[in-house]
Amino acid sequence: MPARNESTKQPILYIDEHTENVQEKKSSLAIFFILLVIVAATLVVHVLIISKLYFIPESLAIVILGASIGLGLSYSKRDWTEVETFSPNIFFLVLLPPIIFESGYNLHKGDFFTNMFPILSFAILGTVISALTIGSSLYILGQADLIYKLTAEESFTFGSMISAVDPVATLAIFQALNVERMLYMLVFGESMLNDAVAIVLTSTCQQMSRETISSSNFESLFFAVISRFTYVFFVSALVGAFVGFISALLFKHVDLRKTPSLEFALLLIFAYLPYGLAEAISLSGIMAILSCSITMSQYTHFNISPITQITMQQTFRTLAFVAETCTFAYLGLALFTIKLQFQPMLISWSILLCFIGRALNVFPLAYVVNKCRHAQISIKNQFIMCYSGMRGAVAFALSLHISVENEETKRILLTATLVIVLFTIIFLGGTTLPVLRILSYLFPERKRRKYGLRSASNRSRSAVLLSKTQEMVIFDQSEYLTSDVEENFKNGWRIE
Repeated sequence: MPARNESTKQPILYIDEHTENVQEKKSSLAIFFILLVIVAATLVVHVLIISKLYFIPESLAIVILGASIGLGLSYSKRDWTEVETFSPNIFFLVLLPPIIFESGYNLHKGDFFTNMFPILSFAILGTVISALTIGSSLYILGQADLIYKLTAEESFTFGSMISAVDPVATLAIFQALNVERMLYMLVFGESMLNDAVAIVLTSTCQQMSRETISSSNFESLFFAVISRFTYVFFVSALVGAFVGFISALLFKHVDLRKTPSLEFALLLIFAYLPYGLAEAISLSGIMAILSCSITMSQYTHFNISPITQITMQQTFRTLAFVAETCTFAYLGLALFTIKLQFQPMLISWSILLCFIGRALNVFPLAYVVNKCRHAQISIKNQFIMCYSGMRGAVAFALSLHISVENEETKRILLTATLVIVLFTIIFLGGTTLPVLRILSYLFPERKRRKYGLRSASNRSRSAVLLSKTQEMVIFDQSEYLTSDVEENFKNGWRIE
């Protein structure tokens, strides 16, 4: 990383420190900078879409954009500290909720509930297996002085943190290659729940380590974490579902269809309400908002006007896109603007253990799932699921958010997470397309129900979905649109 002599750098714009509203002016400058980055990232995504460059993941392109900006700032003679800082609280309070809510609200529930058992198995048990594999292995390797030594609490916190997968690039390629609906839903459903599980598991490890660090041993800490995780996960889900049912009853008995602005405003409040409630009572806001979003899409959605149905879906797609863009751009920016500390052996072993942990949860759980239901997960699809374990925004944000007493250890874990995320995005995301084609050649299968592109005659209404902002075309496949909205879709969206 290029060295920066902070003492010789001048402010971006001269702001008289003796005038009023100095902080307000600095905040305005930071917002302006963020908006410029979002504009640039949106244009980059647009170029990827129209160019049909399926082998380049959106997330990778945005990370490269952020890294390019960070490299430029590092050589700049101006001091960009005010605009390049990023608070983890902003991610968890502002950016993450719309990402999670959108994934649950726009979920294709027919496929999701059909594959509920395997999705829950991979998302919950799989994440726990991966976290335990990575955490215990790193702890043992550290005790053997083969890598940087971490405590048991730090090892399991780190293992939980980097067990959060983000296969957005794989899902985009799935849609381009017309893969089976079951495979798409297994990967999508697992990733949707996996974020919540990884966040709950990480926060549980942090909380339990603070409570038992002075007296606990390895075994007692393990069982304490698992019991606390189970309680937080399921109670948070119940809180979210409860808020979702309340919203459905409210919109059923209070007719706001003639005032869409009030209707939409109330929906936005209910969308964020479970997050605040769950966090206030020491539960998981992320799990609560995910549960609430699925409940609202199943029940509340049918009690609102057609125009609000469309507005709700597209608004959260847009918010989720902007939030993910900000996070991946900052991930690239962090390469040159955050003080990093590399531990090559820790990073190398962590990457290897990510693959081992992924394999140890996918293949055994797939075997159990195949024994318990008729619809089988083929060996080809198991390989694809194993290969789709990219790490992304959630893992990086958690690395910024975790509380570690030793500042050096925190920088080391942040650096390791950053490298792991970049490696999996570049390597796994960049090679997914050729790997899928090789597997299709090695494991030819009979024709099944597909998810993705339709025939050429139907392409006027369906296209490759590389971005949340292009997903409006999936409405004609959606199971939860009312007949009024379907009719308006056929008539060119003429809503009166």
